[in-house]
Amino acid sequence: MGGAFVAAAVLARLGGRIGLPTIPLFILAGILLGPHTPGVVLVSDPHDLEMLSALGLVLLLFYLGLEFHIDDLKAGGRKMAVAGGVYLALNVGAGLAFGFALGWGTSEALVLAGVLGISSSAIVTKVLVDTGRLGNPETKPILGIIVVEDIFLALYLAALQPILSGADSLSAALLDGGKAFGFLLALALAARFGTRVIGRLINTPDDELLTISFLGAAVLVAGVSEWFGVADAIGAFMVGLMLGSTTSGKRILKLVHPLRDAFGAIFFFVFGLSIDPGDLPGVVWPVLIAVALTLVMNVSAGLAAARIYKFGPEPAANIATTLLARGEFALILATMAAAAGLDARLSPFIAGYVLLLAIMAPLAAKQSFWLARILPGGKSGGPGGDAGASGTSVPERVSV
Repeated sequence: MGGAFVAAAVLARLGGRIGLPTIPLFILAGILLGPHTPGVVLVSDPHDLEMLSALGLVLLLFYLGLEFHIDDLKAGGRKMAVAGGVYLALNVGAGLAFGFALGWGTSEALVLAGVLGISSSAIVTKVLVDTGRLGNPETKPILGIIVVEDIFLALYLAALQPILSGADSLSAALLDGGKAFGFLLALALAARFGTRVIGRLINTPDDELLTISFLGAAVLVAGVSEWFGVADAIGAFMVGLMLGSTTSGKRILKLVHPLRDAFGAIFFFVFGLSIDPGDLPGVVWPVLIAVALTLVMNVSAGLAAARIYKFGPEPAANIATTLLARGEFALILATMAAAAGLDARLSPFIAGYVLLLAIMAPLAAKQSFWLARILPGGKSGGPGGDAGASGTSVPERVSV
């Protein structure tokens, strides 16, 4: 664990001197020091750090919930649902078509629909923090799309599991889906109506007790969410949503910041441990085609979201590039596919696809103004131009 922290820090420091984002460097540290590359093997089994990795994901999404207030959901719920639905229709639909075009099988195509269709909540969160865009107007639809994706994810996994396991019981699939949806509804109602009570329970002048309280609440609800068939990340997000609206919200935001950064680095490091570079050459062309398809669909979705919110070209470019990354959910699907005995090419394909987009997405997000220049109405020649809705300029926050 100590070596993982040090390795991630050293590579991130070196990369920071030449302007590289931290996410691909944390992943690279995991690849170089994992069991699949020659030289020093720091961690021989990625499962050794599995719990720390899960905690990193929980804290990343908990922090995102703290930044995303209830009022944002109430004010733009319909627009968020439409933007999220358009994003899923474009990307999941393209992923399904791509899966059938490969000819690897129907179950494999259903897996690829999820792999290509759903963004990485962890990487999206980190990109928003690293680029200082949490205060930008386009961040609301980005977060809204993430929420819609997580809701879809719960229902998708509930439907996919019996197919991969060979079960033919429609009632079992409907029961799992209903259980997941019911728990999501309970969390949403608690976030909407229980904030005052929750605020009284969590509030304390002692920082130590407050840290233990919010950390325990986030991890507990994440675990219970997983038991109900809902992604642990969405459970942590909902807890952050509740606590962010309480009187302790600003203090919690400050206290969780170093925890988020430390364990978030471990999450991406463990992600790198799971990648075997030796498996990638055999699936190079499918990976490149899938990446190109994802780029096209994300730009289309970014333009659609910008039209829904009446944004200019640069927010559209920010939406498209920020949501580009694929990550933790794709790896979950790779694990499920391997356990179900599906086509052996799926795992290396998913690893290569996710790795390439995990590297590209932060870089593309930082240089999104170049994409904005070629979008309809684009006039900006560099960062800072046409950042706001309807062409007005909104300055980016330099730090969070």
